Amino acid sequence: MTSRPLPPLNALRAFEATARLGGVGRAAHELHVTHGAVSRQIKLLEADVATVLFQREGRGLRLTDAGHVLHAACREAFGRLHEAVDAVRRPVRAAALVLGCSSSVLARWMIPRLPRLQAALPTVHVHWSALDGSFSEEQAQLDAVLLLAEPPWPSGWQVIELAAERVGAVISPGHPAAQRLQGQPPAALLPEAVLHTMSRPQAWPAWAEAQGLDPRAIQLGQGFEHLYYLLEAAVAGLGVAIAPEPLVAEDVASSRLLAPWGFAGTGGMWVLARPTGREDARVDALAVWLKGQLAGTP
Repeated sequence: MTSRPLPPLNALRAFEATARLGGVGRAAHELHVTHGAVSRQIKLLEADVATVLFQREGRGLRLTDAGHVLHAACREAFGRLHEAVDAVRRPVRAAALVLGCSSSVLARWMIPRLPRLQAALPTVHVHWSALDGSFSEEQAQLDAVLLLAEPPWPSGWQVIELAAERVGAVISPGHPAAQRLQGQPPAALLPEAVLHTMSRPQAWPAWAEAQGLDPRAIQLGQGFEHLYYLLEAAVAGLGVAIAPEPLVAEDVASSRLLAPWGFAGTGGMWVLARPTGREDARVDALAVWLKGQLAGTP
């Protein structure tokens, strides 16, 4: 007798997460999909097994008897899969620690410090991966990821806070407005069309509010896809940019860039994050080293 094929794996994952976490919304957050996507997968699974797996109870969900049976099997199966995958990954981790960070941070801040890292942690072999965004499913496949992000931190991640984020407006001394802005209040920037980046559209409005200015008064000029391009444009004298302090500290120290109003906190943090339960002493050692580097900017 030929057994029927199993339901789709995505449907089983959505069901298991919803049953374990007690709600569709929490499952959607963990799986990095929409509320509707999880609901559709559960309906697909219920149609496949021809039975109801959840019943509504107030504003929540309760497993039916059939749901309890299937959840127990899913919990065991996914648990064994995680154990097997971790066992397979272990030899790779021993050879190289796979770490991610944004392409801009990697190019402008991390790569110049790699000789220091190798000298400080000679037994830790690092493979860097340029991944933009925060707490994504793709990043969860790595050993850890260096991020600029704002709390609260999502469930399923262990987050090591390294330093508070500080940003400031920067301009090349060769730009025509550089001398006019020096010694003037932040409102002097308002006539200028500022450079900005598509990846952090909130950066200039947040800076304006911190300076007591109306964010709507900021005039956006040329935009760039990545922060790295934005800062290179500022160094080239194309206009005023906004940047995290560590990424431009050496440029400011060498007078390649000016920071007329210094740097101020944003509420964000530099963090080193890894999926919960994936302990690795090398990540802990790296976190200590990164804290020292960020504290010692430049």
